[in-house]
Amino acid sequence: MPTPHDLGYRSLFAHPELVRELITDFTSVKLLDEIPLSAFERVNPAYVSEHLSARQDDIVWRVRLGDEFLYVYILIECQSGVDRWTALRMQTYIGLLYQDLVKGHKLSPGLLLPPVLPLVFYNGVPRWSASLELAGLLMQAPAELAALQPSQRYVLIDQQRLDKMALEANAGLLALLFRLELSLVPDVLQNVLPALTTWLKETPQANLRRSVQVWINALLERGASKEDLFMVDSVEEDGDMGGKLASWAEQLKEIGFQEGSAEGTAKGQVMALRGVLGSLLRNRFGELPAPATQRIAQATQAELERWIERILNAPSLQAVFDDGTPSM
Repeated sequence: MPTPHDLGYRSLFAHPELVRELITDFTSVKLLDEIPLSAFERVNPAYVSEHLSARQDDIVWRVRLGDEFLYVYILIECQSGVDRWTALRMQTYIGLLYQDLVKGHKLSPGLLLPPVLPLVFYNGVPRWSASLELAGLLMQAPAELAALQPSQRYVLIDQQRLDKMALEANAGLLALLFRLELSLVPDVLQNVLPALTTWLKETPQANLRRSVQVWINALLERGASKEDLFMVDSVEEDGDMGGKLASWAEQLKEIGFQEGSAEGTAKGQVMALRGVLGSLLRNRFGELPAPATQRIAQATQAELERWIERILNAPSLQAVFDDGTPSM
């Protein structure tokens, strides 16, 4: 079953600008870089359910390139582990897509099938080890049959292993969200959250803002389970034995567990939330007046969480805290 975080990504990739950004910034495919967003059209992958169990994380777009279409098939992995049969699944889904186009008489005037960009976006912690092409799953064929074997390939974006320096140099929204998920707490508080708050304040696109908020809420929810707090990639081939948790959200939830008590956990979470709230408020409204600082210092966890949720749409500092108390 898809996790809330997977569904959060599904919400993000319902926006053509983020699909284009995912492809142009995180793969070697650059042909969509200058394509206008009006050329993107979402495709309902319901045809899959006629043959296979419908997947909640199939995302299909078609993009008009001149007089023709390119189909972009994005598969978001639900599993925290690696699926050995991904290349086979990709071939099956693309075959079903082609069958649907033929049955629906949606081909080009020359009755030719359109090209497809098969893309797997993987955000799990274990290193991706599945073959990137179907040939890697096949027995070696006799020489005279080798040319007749299927060879479906796909593009992999392994989020956990994106280049850190390239991410920091990228000012795009997806790069900010990836950094939010992958960075340590100090970098998030000092650099990522202020930049993301500025973006949220300046973008006029309400639907995209809501999708970003859904994604952030899902990220926080993913870090709520104690069992997930210590997912460290400790088997890196480059010798780095971890030292970095899977996400900043998990770190924020982890604070206090080291003390071995529920009381310590609660205190740590409240302290982390106070830091996040203060950083967001200062970035949006400037230096905080003494009454606001005092309220944050005395607030409960529920109050802090409620105020953080309000920041996105609050027109003023008072509106964030507005619960019938006197003005700041």
